[in-house]
Amino acid sequence: MMIERIEKVLDEKVRPALAAHGGDVRVIDYSDGVLQIGLLGQCSVCPAAHLTTEMLITQEVKAAIPEVTSVFLEQSASEDMLEMARKILNHML
Repeated sequence: MMIERIEKVLDEKVRPALAAHGGDVRVIDYSDGVLQIGLLGQCSVCPAAHLTTEMLITQEVKAAIPEVTSVFLEQSASEDMLEMARKILNHML
């Protein structure tokens, strides 16, 4: 139920702004007030990812769903990024 509420806020308030920059957001987990997210597409490699999380995602989600007390951005390499790195390292690019 909580994930559905979060997804609705993301769909209505966050994803349109991220899509304008070639990005998206995915919910990784929600537990005890902590929302764990990952940024996708261009947003996943953006130097301002933490700012986007704080100024856009955290504000919108917490305003709509007070039970969410914090938003944590997981930053891991996407499979696309890993594949590009493999090609570079193997001189295949």
